[in-house]
Amino acid sequence: MPDTDRPQLCLITPAEIDLDTFCDALSAVLDAVDTACLRLSLATRDEDRIARAADAVRLVAHDRDIPVVIESHVQIAERHGLDGVHLTDGARSVRTARKVLGTDAIVGAYCGQTRHEGINAGEAGADYVAFGPVGSVALGPSERADRDLFDWWSAMIEVPVIAEGGLTAELVESFAPVADFFAIGTEIWGADDPAAALKALMAPIL
Repeated sequence: MPDTDRPQLCLITPAEIDLDTFCDALSAVLDAVDTACLRLSLATRDEDRIARAADAVRLVAHDRDIPVVIESHVQIAERHGLDGVHLTDGARSVRTARKVLGTDAIVGAYCGQTRHEGINAGEAGADYVAFGPVGSVALGPSERADRDLFDWWSAMIEVPVIAEGGLTAELVESFAPVADFFAIGTEIWGADDPAAALKALMAPIL
């Protein structure tokens, strides 16, 4: 596969992070594998904690010319100099986010396993759509976004598509011809060496 055709990496933060140690770990991972985008995805609803995390990861990522999107929090993206937002409700909030953040911002939409929702998101102005999970995930839906969905999308739709959820090296190899990005997070952060875990996961396309 030519370099220009290889899927790119969207790195997802852990749901819980300790800012005293995480930025060093994040730096090591970003330096280990070329990364197209960083997604801040936190479980907390504490706006102050989210804002402090946004500032911290933005500095690390922007120092490497890597854009940062935040999951769902449009206002925090706007206030804290992030590059956009990753929406988790399909097409429903795309137009609103675009209106708030402007034409230059990244607006992406997670659309589960639903082709129709993905099409609606693209028509609403999403810069990318994400489908998943493609593999087995703890506490996640039993239904998978199968390879046929990505195969159809890559052949018929110009909007870039992200494969995420339960990724393994075998799935990376299988989906590489039909995905523009792989979004990887929980697959690596529990490892003793997240950077090495990411390299092993992405080995089929590195």
